[in-house]
Amino acid sequence: MIRWIEIQATFWLEILTRAFLSVIFLELEHTSPFVRKIHIDELWLYKNPRTPSYVPTSVLWPLVFIVPTTVMLLYFLVKRDRTELCQGFLSLSLALGLNGVITNIIKLIVGRPRPDFFYRCFPEGREDLEDITDIGAACTGEMHTIQEGRKSFPSGHSSFSFCSLGYLSLWICGKLCVFGKKRGQGWRLVIGISPIILALMVALSRTSDYHHHWQDVVVGSLLGLFISYLCYRQYYPRLTSPHCHLPYLMVPTVLQPQSINGIPGGDITNFLDPESPMEEQIKWM
Repeated sequence: MIRWIEIQATFWLEILTRAFLSVIFLELEHTSPFVRKIHIDELWLYKNPRTPSYVPTSVLWPLVFIVPTTVMLLYFLVKRDRTELCQGFLSLSLALGLNGVITNIIKLIVGRPRPDFFYRCFPEGREDLEDITDIGAACTGEMHTIQEGRKSFPSGHSSFSFCSLGYLSLWICGKLCVFGKKRGQGWRLVIGISPIILALMVALSRTSDYHHHWQDVVVGSLLGLFISYLCYRQYYPRLTSPHCHLPYLMVPTVLQPQSINGIPGGDITNFLDPESPMEEQIKWM
């Protein structure tokens, strides 16, 4: 009974953590960024034309949320394992929540203008710039458009796509044992890295439509990938583990430890032994 209460409390604490991250993310979305001064001699960086996004947010959010969720649900329909499904969702949701908060915090603090900032600032264009010492302070465009134009670094599209699809790639590689006992089968590797390739296409599109500088895309992509790996390893063993296809919560049931000297899993020295099976599961690299 006590064990069941502890599990329930832990589960709801996990839910509250993700709810808290979601609220913080939404609040940061409506926060004004740092107003960085723009000098005339650097104006060429921000005078690219305004174009529609190749991957608009109406496409990004389904890609980020629905694609990995659908893959996990399809896997659940085959395996019928609720624990596996729950652990997968907890890991993915934690990654997305952390990524959203961290990305927005960096955006607001840095306040880097987008490549098309000039035409966000002056929608009709402007030629008499000689007497202007700070381009941003003389803007005549819509306030919301201008504020969004100051949130270039890092790229949110890149960080979210690499966080979500990067996580999915890790998850698939784990399920297919790409770097474990099934190593040497190329088709598994191709399927495993396919989501990463899709994330790369989304990220690169942000430079083609002049919504981000290349540095924004690189940093956003690395940030999203790092967070996805960090959260994946909170719930799953390393990809070279013999149990990489299972979350940590299910690994002890597979190992079926015996009780020796009144200690589950054997003598206490087994838990301290760096070569013991359980210790092998929690190595980060």
